[in-house]
Amino acid sequence: MSAATTRSRTPDRLCAEAVDLARAAAEEAAAPGIVGEHVGLVSEGDRVVTHFFECRELGYRGWRWAVTVARASRAKIVTVDEAVLLPGPDAVLAPEWVPWSERLRPGDMGPGDLLPTDAEDLRLEPGYSGEDEPPPNSAVSHEMADLVEAEDADVTEGPPSRLPVTPSRGSIAAIAEELGMRRARVLSRYGLHTAADRWEEAFGPKTPMAQSAPAACVTCGFLVPVGGSLGQAFGVCANEFSPADGRMVSLAYGCGGHSEAAVMPKPPQPAPPVIDETRVDPFPLRPASDSGSVPVTEDESSAELGHS
Repeated sequence: MSAATTRSRTPDRLCAEAVDLARAAAEEAAAPGIVGEHVGLVSEGDRVVTHFFECRELGYRGWRWAVTVARASRAKIVTVDEAVLLPGPDAVLAPEWVPWSERLRPGDMGPGDLLPTDAEDLRLEPGYSGEDEPPPNSAVSHEMADLVEAEDADVTEGPPSRLPVTPSRGSIAAIAEELGMRRARVLSRYGLHTAADRWEEAFGPKTPMAQSAPAACVTCGFLVPVGGSLGQAFGVCANEFSPADGRMVSLAYGCGGHSEAAVMPKPPQPAPPVIDETRVDPFPLRPASDSGSVPVTEDESSAELGHS
């Protein structure tokens, strides 16, 4: 260890004793009453010492006023280098700033919010916009332009799909629009793979729901197939009682709402009542004499008592 290093760790005596000078510099930078007690010092180098004072400013708990003083070689006058407010070991600090593009999470967007996409977004790639060279049989192709010039004809400006008098049906731009390809940017392979990984993580074969399912979605009648390359691995769930209703699910996903997991038998229906409208059932207007609980007797004495 060199002598210079040893000297730098030992505070200079004159600089360490300049507490009043450092306090005056801190109060000049802040305000009277804001600078608190002297809480320590540290040697910054040869004849350079930093004094720390407690900060009493509201909202700056744990912060300290740091005043650095120094003196020249063989000089006995101590001068102030700088006075700043620095956080201490237990200071309350704001969280590290993160750009909005990294803070955004799924579900953060609300009605009226706009989410701009980067021009170099890896999830997107240029699509077909109809600005390419026209086909060879178009009226504005180079071959047709030479032909009409020889025949003294007029060539329209722009492709026929953009002329108001020419129907766009049947043109390359119209066909591309029907196929969903006439967009400025389309999903790139990277964007397709990231979306597939995200969907498979949420509704894939490794989820607890799929692990306990009786069968996979590939055999479920509620699965709505999708086109394109995604249709080989994903579909849309159309079961309103499934946790994945309306979501893009993996074909290997599954839940208890599988259409063929448990087919309920049809409940038995009672036979319809049989009504015979041709038969007439007679009903007496008066009860029969033998319909009571007391047997009929011909004894006159009992007849007087009112028994029938």
